[in-house]
Amino acid sequence: MVSKLDQTAIPLVATLQACAQRPHAPFYAPGHKRGQGISQQLSTWLGLPVFQADLPELPDLDNLFAPSGVIQEAQQLAAEAFGADRTWFLVNGSTCGVIAAILATCGTGDKIILPRNIHQSAIAGLVLSGAVPVFITPEYDPSTDLAHSITPATVAEALRQHPEAKAVMLLYPTYHGVCGDIKAIAQQVHQYNIPLLVDEAHGSHFAFHPELPPSALSAGADLTVQSTHKVLGAMTQASMLHVQGKQIDPQRLNKALQLVQSTSPNYLLLASLDAARQQMALQGQQLLTSTLHLADEARDKISQIPGLSVLAPTKTPGFFALDHTRLTVRVAQLGLSGFEADEICHQHLGVTAELPTLQHLTFIISLGNTTADIQQLVQAFTQIAQEHYRCKPTEKFNPPLPPPIHPSALILHPILSPRDAFFAPTETLPINQTPDRISAELVCPYPPGIPLLMPGERIDSATLDYLQQVLTLGGNITGCSDPSFQTLKVVKPNNK
Repeated sequence: MVSKLDQTAIPLVATLQACAQRPHAPFYAPGHKRGQGISQQLSTWLGLPVFQADLPELPDLDNLFAPSGVIQEAQQLAAEAFGADRTWFLVNGSTCGVIAAILATCGTGDKIILPRNIHQSAIAGLVLSGAVPVFITPEYDPSTDLAHSITPATVAEALRQHPEAKAVMLLYPTYHGVCGDIKAIAQQVHQYNIPLLVDEAHGSHFAFHPELPPSALSAGADLTVQSTHKVLGAMTQASMLHVQGKQIDPQRLNKALQLVQSTSPNYLLLASLDAARQQMALQGQQLLTSTLHLADEARDKISQIPGLSVLAPTKTPGFFALDHTRLTVRVAQLGLSGFEADEICHQHLGVTAELPTLQHLTFIISLGNTTADIQQLVQAFTQIAQEHYRCKPTEKFNPPLPPPIHPSALILHPILSPRDAFFAPTETLPINQTPDRISAELVCPYPPGIPLLMPGERIDSATLDYLQQVLTLGGNITGCSDPSFQTLKVVKPNNK
């Protein structure tokens, strides 16, 4: 990348530091007054400087919603570094970016095409916007029990059936690092002169190393939301939204972000985005080369341990590329579920995974990991395998498969829009009384992490049976008000 801007600069960090160190009498929020009123235990633990830098929108620090100073400079530097025409800093995580992307492109009754394994923030975006989803079922690989991406062919068919759609949203990569053919999907979407929106929460590092999958922007996306904190050096909840081209109205996007971002943005989060951008612009490829080396070392050693296998690139549908910094280890052949293996690792072996599922543990290997971390990870799996890889084949862990999906069900429509279902009168019923009723809740099992019920969809018995099996085997169900899944909220019939 040939930089036209000075990527060594960190304007927001430098200005925040100067403001924090400037002696003055503070008569503004927050109430702890630059750390003087903070709990002694907290300041002793974290240190006073962090609270001295916990400042509001002072004149020198610019305004997040109408930037004209250091925030604007920092966002311009980030846009260049990440390959965007324009970048917005987010302090409410990628959640607010995904919601704003939908609000900026869809209104009440407008259709948007998106995958079933989209993040629940997209469902919030549907509720707030009133948009009507056209869901595409992602490709599922039963040999690994993992959901991958949607395919260009299915996107093309959804667009053929719904040419009036206002946008397409894509998850890229999945939680397990699997990437679809985003370039081909972008080409399909742009034939209809609508934008491709990308939830790239786990792919903020893609732009900085040639051995990683292509970034969403480089492949033709119009808007992408990245959780800079997930794999780069920003603080938790600090994210970015990038746009390019003419498909997205920046003024409408600005309005949408004002609806979903705090009016009291945390400048420590904003400064961490500025610093993370500088770090990647100057050292990104070097840092990621080291990260990829650590990931390859872990992958090679763990794949040689009896009873374990590691997710690797395949030619299955929906699997175009793999982020090799994401390590997914299948433990089912040890006779353990991923949840059991995760508990052993966390409680007894000093290793904590990012995501346990029925058959797997998934680990994020990033620029913050060390050789010692990898050694501890390999040793943990070595010990688990030695203690558990003794069971007979009949004793091995055999999780259920999700309900079969008929090809005609690859493109799905709710009976009610998520917004209508959210605001409709509801009642809570025992699970056995809910078949054929309309769900008022999102129900998402882990694994495979694909919502099986969305607000506004009809409930069927096969789905309920599968969800009960997931819970029995130690899985989790998120999104619904009763995580034990004994009851479920449904939409009341019109006559009640």
